[in-house]
Amino acid sequence: MKKRSIPAIALALAWSTPQAHASTLVPPGNRHIAQPAVPGASTRRTKASNTTFDAKYRKVYALLKNDGKLRAKIRETAAAYRIDPMHMVGAIVGEHTYNVDAYDRLQTYYVKAASYLSSGLTFSYRGENVTDFVKRPEFASCAAKTDSYDLWACRETVWNRQFRGRAVGGTSFPDDRFSATFFQPLYAGQTFGIGQLNPLTALEVSDMVQRVSGLPKLDAADPNKVYETIMDPDLTLPYVAAILKTSIDAYRDIAGFDISRNPGITATLYNVGGPEARAYALKAENLRRQAEGREQKLPEENYYGWLVNEKLPELQALF
Repeated sequence: MKKRSIPAIALALAWSTPQAHASTLVPPGNRHIAQPAVPGASTRRTKASNTTFDAKYRKVYALLKNDGKLRAKIRETAAAYRIDPMHMVGAIVGEHTYNVDAYDRLQTYYVKAASYLSSGLTFSYRGENVTDFVKRPEFASCAAKTDSYDLWACRETVWNRQFRGRAVGGTSFPDDRFSATFFQPLYAGQTFGIGQLNPLTALEVSDMVQRVSGLPKLDAADPNKVYETIMDPDLTLPYVAAILKTSIDAYRDIAGFDISRNPGITATLYNVGGPEARAYALKAENLRRQAEGREQKLPEENYYGWLVNEKLPELQALF
């Protein structure tokens, strides 16, 4: 799952009161007749593993089909966050089709999670821990943020504006994402678990998960616990649901679209990240269209979401 810089906004909780304004329902199904092009990196990664997208899809489909306990966990978690379980299924299927292969058994994820408890991980860049880094005066404007999402989104914005690709205080910082610079101690681009989460994304929705699921809040000062959480299916599924709920809320509250019945759209946002920024961009585009007397543009699926909608009848049959 990718990330991009986003503006900090207050997010609605799963049980929050619906907005008074009406939203335009995005109907089920794909807007594109044919699947949009799959990025070359995903194609190369799949060929390097001597497999195919179809084989990877069949592997994650088999995991879902053969593990009734996993399906029950997905249904239970989706209900807690008041989303259709197909949103979670779509995110899981998309990640394991276009990112990495699913493990054959859920038990493997638990074993991997336990291994991170004894690993000596740090969230740092050139010896500076991220918990010290965000104490720099440049981040003072984020101090008043109380929700984990707003706090880390603010910090990411500061990173992009004042540190990314710049030399500050004698240290040169890479022209790369905040998450890639500080939150990937094993190797660049690595995501984890059945939801293929990266640590920064998990930290962002930690408060929502604590409120809805009652799990302990994650702390950037404890990387091992963060990695254990995103690898352990019992712990990571609420984070998957929280991220999807965030996208649904953002598109309703910002862009005026109800995407709750289109798992391909939520899967797309899970894949590309930055749902608030994308919702604001779509709102701005539709305001321009309205001024020009043109029809509004609906949210559209990418290659990843297209597959989810295409396979939806087969996936729904499992649940």
